[in-house]
Amino acid sequence: MQVLKNTYRGQGISVGLETAPVPSVNADASRALLDRCPVHSVTPMVSALGLHIKDERGRMGLGSFKALGAAYVIAHEAQHSTLDGRTYITASAGNHGMSVAAGAKVFGAKAVIYLAKTVPSDFADRLREKGADVVIEGDDYEASMTGAQKAAQDNGWTLLSDSSWDGYFDLPHRLMEGYLAMAAECTEQMEEPTHIFLQAGVGGLAGACAALFRDVWGDGPKISVVEPEFAPAIYDSIKAGAFATASGPVSDMGRLDCKEASLIALKGLSRDADEIALISEEEAFAVLPKLADVGLNSSTSGAAGVAAALLSDLPSDAKVLCILSEGV
Repeated sequence: MQVLKNTYRGQGISVGLETAPVPSVNADASRALLDRCPVHSVTPMVSALGLHIKDERGRMGLGSFKALGAAYVIAHEAQHSTLDGRTYITASAGNHGMSVAAGAKVFGAKAVIYLAKTVPSDFADRLREKGADVVIEGDDYEASMTGAQKAAQDNGWTLLSDSSWDGYFDLPHRLMEGYLAMAAECTEQMEEPTHIFLQAGVGGLAGACAALFRDVWGDGPKISVVEPEFAPAIYDSIKAGAFATASGPVSDMGRLDCKEASLIALKGLSRDADEIALISEEEAFAVLPKLADVGLNSSTSGAAGVAAALLSDLPSDAKVLCILSEGV
């Protein structure tokens, strides 16, 4: 595991991020809407392997924390106007697309999900079961995103991405706000931790959670962001002191295999995270049997934070928070 200290902690990176907003800390907004959702319930905090593990595998029946993001955005928009005839389109590595599809179905809109060829076929099947149209485009997430953006422009559809870039901030900012419901639950389910490990793809989960944890717990916890060594988007940006595009082969940590960070998430994490850790494919796989032995079956993406925590040299009295972000 490679670890980079964040020398921008406290002030954050400014180069190239001037127009990006910082992540929201308004957990009440998303929780108020979730309280009206009949399938919503608080997910458990489990003590296992010497860690406090927030188990998101059963979130709203969709299998991951992503249920809190795009569906929240769509529910928010449905409060203000009918969504009949509206089409939401996105690129996804799987879970984000499930949230778009579920939200669109509930509120009478259509969903079109672009997947890269590397996304497991069962994700496509699950998306179709939710009523979404699925398009396979490109060899990686970035290629599928390019296809989704073009289709949105050509057809007048609403692009609902879980990433953000210059000129595209409003919807992803609200989407990250949805994740605050999970972060707020964590602050109610355990006392202040000493260490927090947050896995990152584009950085939405990590950026939202880190912002709220700093708001509630202050500077006490040491926050580590965990990425695949094949997709060091945040690591490379922190090292460069500016937004950077990473490169590398395809990672098995598919939901984390993103070569460019969300600008909102990067702005927040460059302020809030203490370090960035890169884990190898082997290190990611090694933790799965340990989790399975305690009934916490997950994927290399979902368990990346746990993997990094177990690889770290922590004091015996450490109180560690990780998020198990998806099921198998």
